[in-house]
Amino acid sequence: MDVLTFVATVILVTSSGALTPGPLFFATLSNGMKSGARIGLLFSVTHSLIELVLIASLAFGLMPYAGNPLVRSIISVAGGVVLVILGITQIIRPPAHESKNGGRRERNLLAMGLALTGLNPVFIFWWLTVGVNLVFLALEVGGLAGIFLLFVSHSWMDIAFLTTVAYLSHKGTNFLGVKGYRAIIALSGAIMIYFGLGFLSIPFTQRE
Repeated sequence: MDVLTFVATVILVTSSGALTPGPLFFATLSNGMKSGARIGLLFSVTHSLIELVLIASLAFGLMPYAGNPLVRSIISVAGGVVLVILGITQIIRPPAHESKNGGRRERNLLAMGLALTGLNPVFIFWWLTVGVNLVFLALEVGGLAGIFLLFVSHSWMDIAFLTTVAYLSHKGTNFLGVKGYRAIIALSGAIMIYFGLGFLSIPFTQRE
């Protein structure tokens, strides 16, 4: 496989994950309503950092145990708990339009972005199934250079998509008004709870 074909393959396969709405998407949607594109950029960068570690781990064969049911259960439960807590918090205390402590809020959002990626079992298992095949292709195409090309070809879509979502949600806030804004925040929180409960059910469905 030549380099151009590989890049095209990565972009097409990436769309199955990057463009599918998940917890990080809805967190970007709700927080982007207040702060705009920079929140999407922040979330996408934290997401890409986790991906970089995961891709490197797969490339160097450091995760042979990742498909273990116990590991899957631990990740699922941890991610489910985090999502349920974040969803409830968002419904009870929606993000305010103004913040007096921007630095602290940025740190909280950074931690949220890391948690929504690193503790999302769907994200982890996408890389352990679909993504691992891209890693093999990357190694065949160019070794470590192929791995770097894989990361760049994949991550730009996450960055572009989440930044655009945050920007558009911010622009739409002016048309929604306060009630509309809070309704979207509450809906986003409810969806995050839904995802969280789904993650919590994974250990039980594995046993069937």
